Order: sequence, then structure tokens, then C-alpha cells
Amino acid sequence: MEKVMKVQLEATLESQSLARAVAAAYVAEMDPTIDELTEIKTAVSEAVANVAIHGYPEGTKGMMWLEFGRIAADTVMIKVIDKGVGIENIARAMEPLYTTAEGETCSGMGFTVMESFMDKIKVDSKPEEGTCVTMIKKLDTYYGF
Repeated sequence: MEKVMKVQLEATLESQSLARAVAAAYVAEMDPTIDELTEIKTAVSEAVANVAIHGYPEGTKGMMWLEFGRIAADTVMIKVIDKGVGIENIARAMEPLYTTAEGETCSGMGFTVMESFMDKIKVDSKPEEGTCVTMIKKLDTYYGF
């Protein structure tokens, strides 16, 4: 993997806009289309929201790490990592409309949105150890400038 960048952020919903901006800045030199850029930023935003809401439940604080890298000239890999509560049942958590959050703030569509905008998504998690969401996106319009 080449051109690796790592960023550490507070695991809060307020970190979403910074995470989106960092993702956009990293991917910009790959010359993505506006649609590709929007899809990547949205997927990152959903992953960050999951960390803030589910990784560190209300009343707890924590950090998250974003890792960006190219696995090919036209393909970006993004990891969103936390050391939070983890996910007990990954398959269940990835089902559309499933959420562990109470209230109306969560639709249970975070992983579904990530899957729809990225070419591949992989979730590794262990209860009480944290979660790593790996997302891969191949850009259709890579020119190699």
C-alpha cells in the first residue's frame, strides 16, 4: 500500500465534518468525480457516526483513527478504527434498519449506506476491544496525473 495517511480524532459526532474534509483532501489527488468524492465522504461520515454513537456509548469518551492508503493507482482503502465497546454480532449489526441506539437519531442504515457507496466493506470487531471498518473504493475515472 502506498501514500498512507493516519489521523486521530475524538470520537464525537462533531468530528464528522473534519473526517469528511480529510477524506476529500486525501482522495483529491486521485482526481475523483464529484459523485465519487461525495460517496467517499458520505461513507466516511457514516463510519465516524457509528463510532461516536455505538463505539462509545453516551457518557463515555474515546478516540478514533482514520487510515487512508492506495492499494492501487485507482483504488483507495479507508479504515475507521476505534477501541470502544465492539460489536457482538457483526452480521446482525449490518442488517438494514438494525440499531442499538435509542431514540430517533439512528435509522440503522449506516452500514447499508457504506456498502452502497463503496466497492467493498469489511468489519472486524471484538466485544470490549473495538472495531475496524475497512472500506475500498475503485475510482472509475482515474487518469494518473
